[in-house]
Amino acid sequence: MTATQHAVRNAYPSSEAAARTPRSLEYSLLAQITHRLSAAWALKKEDYSGFAGALNDNLRMWTTLASDVAESTNGLPAPLRAQLFYLYEFTAEHSRAILDNRGSVEVLLDINTAVMRGLRGDRGDA
Repeated sequence: MTATQHAVRNAYPSSEAAARTPRSLEYSLLAQITHRLSAAWALKKEDYSGFAGALNDNLRMWTTLASDVAESTNGLPAPLRAQLFYLYEFTAEHSRAILDNRGSVEVLLDINTAVMRGLRGDRGDA
């Protein structure tokens, strides 16, 4: 089991996790963290520690994902693995900028949403 799958499986009760695919679990985790980050951003002034916690959870998720795609046994194509690792690096740097009041979460929300679309198989063809 990869590090990402392990983290995702631990986010849900075992009976629910047994009925879901790793891809759907990854999607659900991304959706949950993205929603929490968006809501915490809206309440940043009233609850800064809640916002910082949501931002940290987003970064922890991306750190786990980066660790997973860096493994030589990861089955994703190398270009996709490289792109996901780059998104982790960007997310880490941008998270620091947000904490320094030099950025906002919108780009992180966009990244998470784009990855969720990819997990759904939606390429954005319209």
